[in-house]
Amino acid sequence: MNSRSSASKLSHLDHDVLTAAQHRVVEDVFCATRGHEDQTGMHPVTMCLPCGYSASPLGTGRCVRVSMGPEWLLREVFRRVLAGRKYRLEFDFGQRLFAERLGGICRSENTGLEQRRAYRRRGTFIGYEEQCRQLAEAKKDPDCAWLAEAPAQVIQQTLKDLDLACRKHGTWKVRWKSKARWRPSFRFPALKQTPVDRINRKWGRVFLPKFGWVKFRLSRPLGGTVKSATVTRDGKHWFISFLIDDGLGEVSEHARPGRHVGLDRGVVTAAVTSEGEFFDRRHADADGVSSMVPPPVEAGDGAGDTGFLTAGEARRYVRLQRRLARTVKGSNRRRRVVRQMGDLMRRARWRRADFNAQAAHRLTRDNAIVTLEKLNVRAMTASVAPKPDPGKPRAYLPNGRAAKAELNKSILDKGWYGLEVALRSKCRYTGTEIRIVDPAHTSQTCSNPACGKVDRKSRETQADFRCTCCGHVEHADVNAAKNIKSRGHATGLVVSGRGDPAGSVKRQAPRTTARGAGDAPRAAA
Repeated sequence: MNSRSSASKLSHLDHDVLTAAQHRVVEDVFCATRGHEDQTGMHPVTMCLPCGYSASPLGTGRCVRVSMGPEWLLREVFRRVLAGRKYRLEFDFGQRLFAERLGGICRSENTGLEQRRAYRRRGTFIGYEEQCRQLAEAKKDPDCAWLAEAPAQVIQQTLKDLDLACRKHGTWKVRWKSKARWRPSFRFPALKQTPVDRINRKWGRVFLPKFGWVKFRLSRPLGGTVKSATVTRDGKHWFISFLIDDGLGEVSEHARPGRHVGLDRGVVTAAVTSEGEFFDRRHADADGVSSMVPPPVEAGDGAGDTGFLTAGEARRYVRLQRRLARTVKGSNRRRRVVRQMGDLMRRARWRRADFNAQAAHRLTRDNAIVTLEKLNVRAMTASVAPKPDPGKPRAYLPNGRAAKAELNKSILDKGWYGLEVALRSKCRYTGTEIRIVDPAHTSQTCSNPACGKVDRKSRETQADFRCTCCGHVEHADVNAAKNIKSRGHATGLVVSGRGDPAGSVKRQAPRTTARGAGDAPRAAA
């Protein structure tokens, strides 16, 4: 393997990013790529090739395969975890106006997307480098002088994100950024141009190019080195998100390797484990977000149907909806009502994200394996297609759209996909393994190991499960979670590309390699 090509692949790594252990990995692997025959002895390499840092000779006492050098090195170096920190900015009036203008300039990504599509129609291609060159020429045009108002790195990062999206999804599948539906956002990728200082216990400040120093509310410590900064607007407030390198890496082994739990997500209770623990926002208090008893569901209880809104906020939201129906489209009164409704929904969104983060923390902290159902939430919450009436033109038959809309609302309010994303994020710090299984008939199958009967009649009500075969009685969500857990066990025994799992026995009869034996019938398993 060519060590020069290996070094060129990793030449962009920063020495400050690599820890001491990762420097040793770099040195040892590149010793192997330089052609040393004795891979278990002392390697007299005194320089970290990715960053050029001089170090003393190191020896590992273990074999490093030459063919696995750079690929294994990439996995080791990038195994660290980058975290995010979000704070609320305090712009002054001039900075707020410039932020709005800069967000509109970053929507020039739509022009870049249309340019890529025009090139594709002609059978040619334009990439990120060529678009950046044309962007520099456009800034010199008096008609495009507004492009020069934005920091160069911000627009270049926008084009880089567009290039990544087109390479990943295709030029024709990338959507335009609508002015009405897209929230202004822009990123500063260079660390040296965005220094962060701490003013006091509650406030900090960051220097943004062409903004100057901007204060933000230091609601939590940074806890690491800032790699980039992204500014977004949510409602009437502006926020800044820092990408932080906190020095922590992915954990390969959980502290409790024997713990395994199945998780069932529902529309009445957000999540239920196979151990009978119910996670729902109605259990949210100072002690946690879960309980060993189901959340109360009473007739006429407003708290049971308001999602992450309080009862008073839900009543106010209904009043705002009625007021919205009486407004004129495009009027200032309508925009004011929509803004008030958005403020209420923003509170619910933040509470849902906080609930998912706390639930994911609990689940990944206490369990080495968490098994989930493979749920396509986008398809499950799609609207029902209209059913035309063949006897009457421009007329439609009842298709249950209202009932499906309520189901979609319940699914989206519980945050199924948000919980899965939070679990995948938290498992990097704890070493938890996330397994995905087929959700077919998990709520209709008896969890009794001696039975396993599948019958839809066993699900008597939403919360009651009584097996029609063996008479097993259990809460329906707990029963489904146990079935998910058992399928997760079966998934863990699947033979992977690295070989058979420990303790597994092959049941397939060995095939003979004798000539003419291909037509012979196979032995029974």
